[in-house]
Amino acid sequence: MDIRDNLTAGWRTFSGFVLSLGGIFALVYGLMAVYRSTFFARDAVFAFGGLETWGWITFGLGVLAVASGLAVFGGREWARWTGIGIAGLGALGQLLTAQAYPLWSLMIMGVYLLAVYGLAVYGVRETAAISSIFRPEGIDAGSEERPATIEDRSRRERRAA
Repeated sequence: MDIRDNLTAGWRTFSGFVLSLGGIFALVYGLMAVYRSTFFARDAVFAFGGLETWGWITFGLGVLAVASGLAVFGGREWARWTGIGIAGLGALGQLLTAQAYPLWSLMIMGVYLLAVYGLAVYGVRETAAISSIFRPEGIDAGSEERPATIEDRSRRERRAA
């Protein structure tokens, strides 16, 4: 097993956890906005709607983020793309509600952006790792293109000479 496979699996697990955690935070934020509106800034101005409207929007995105984060743990490819979309929408939603409670909104937005990074960058390598399993016998992918270390290169040069 290649170290990149471990890195990919680690980032995928981390992304699923962070996406679920951001979803839980968004659930709490949304419920607080709907039922305890005195907790937030009174003079906040939103792009559209009021605090209660944005509370329900945030709550819905939180539910979707938790569901998508749990599906990412299952290793589903559709969950990766759904997670990227939901986390992107969640980050945008938090940016739009930052006037009500700025620090909390920016924290959740950062959590969502970490999830987007992990799912976008490290989700692709798993496909490459799976395709390397199904190569025909005797074909070592990447061995001729780039050696792993300088020692490997010198060994190949000695064999060729």
